[in-house]
Amino acid sequence: MTDVPSTLTWTRAAPPEATGPGPWIEIAFGEGDGDDAPVYLRETSAPDTVVTTTRRKWRAFVLGVQAGEFDHFVEDNRP
Repeated sequence: MTDVPSTLTWTRAAPPEATGPGPWIEIAFGEGDGDDAPVYLRETSAPDTVVTTTRRKWRAFVLGVQAGEFDHFVEDNRP
């Protein structure tokens, strides 16, 4: 298990008009600027459960979301 620094600055991924406690996803970037620098993710409803990845993998994920590579995961779940 990776130690999560207590000094992280968490950024909430929520729409600007969002109110209330969520649950929302939060992200924090660890020390370092390289591709292997850590990126931390958590959900506001379970802040003690933290997933860790690298900046390289996070960048690939974000680019995939922007390109629509994961749209099929939500298309069948829309109200």
